[in-house]
Amino acid sequence: MSELRKLTIDLRAKAPAWRIPERLEQEIVSAAPAGWTVHVVPTDTVSDGDGGQVPSLEALAAIADAEVYVGYGITRPLFLAAKRLRWVHSAAAGVGSALFDEMRASNVVISNSAGVHAIPIAEYVIGGLLHFWRGFDITAAAQRKPAWDRDEFLSDHCPVREVGENTVLIVGTGGIGGEIATRLTALGATCVGVRRRPDAGTPPGFAKVAGLDALDELLPHADALVLAAPFTPLTRGLITAARLDALPSHALVANVSRGALLDEAALAERLTSGRLRGAVLDVFLKEPLALDSPLWQLRRALITPHVSGVSPLRFWDREGSLFRDNWRAYVAGQPMRNVVNKDAGY
Repeated sequence: MSELRKLTIDLRAKAPAWRIPERLEQEIVSAAPAGWTVHVVPTDTVSDGDGGQVPSLEALAAIADAEVYVGYGITRPLFLAAKRLRWVHSAAAGVGSALFDEMRASNVVISNSAGVHAIPIAEYVIGGLLHFWRGFDITAAAQRKPAWDRDEFLSDHCPVREVGENTVLIVGTGGIGGEIATRLTALGATCVGVRRRPDAGTPPGFAKVAGLDALDELLPHADALVLAAPFTPLTRGLITAARLDALPSHALVANVSRGALLDEAALAERLTSGRLRGAVLDVFLKEPLALDSPLWQLRRALITPHVSGVSPLRFWDREGSLFRDNWRAYVAGQPMRNVVNKDAGY
């Protein structure tokens, strides 16, 4: 009798919102094809990041003879402990920490959950932009005083803008960028996309798409800049101080990618001086954001602790569907969705 092929699931996150439901574990176990066994790691894991967490001893033992590993990315120690690994699926979208040298050099396939978080993140971005376009930052500050203050709204410099007045420049036109563009366009905005391969066509929701080399030309015409691109060597430090200065003074900046895409200190300076209207920030260069960061004290900065993708009711339905489809395709030797290009980094 041939030895069973093994799937190891390591998704019992400490954070309840990211902990795999028991029902989904059982569905995966029940759906195991003939010749397969499923091992669920019983100990808690960390869902933060994209593969940089410290693995449990139980996970190290369970991956040793696994052909497939499902977790929040994969660490180098886990990878080195695996002797039969052929496919890693990450329940996170980013895979930067999982692309260490040994992974890149191997034949192990890695797939991610890009697009699974797209709808809640798109709604987050729209909510953040509306926060400033409707002047809620001003009214929230007045409420805390408290003060019935209408002067800024009735002045010559009223900051209120309707959605349809705005051109939104979205860096990254994949699952997240596409959902953002579709929703903003439906509300009347004009969305322009920037991506690595502009020749791949114009996705729904975008008026046009250009390459990264067109970024400097597009920034002066952007009423809002949204960063939704994967973190790769090409996007690291993409939004410099000079590029922030190329934006109009009424412009908003929203980052739902990774903090390393923009110059955080330069952004804080421009928000402090009033050079930029506002920023919606869910990701930061170092997380948690340091308590002495000037961003905490700025009315013009809307700060959230990397939670834009949270959707407790819908996430696991989408994630479960993606993994089950991919597992069926993997067993049948067919193409899978969301396979990561290790050279491109996403």
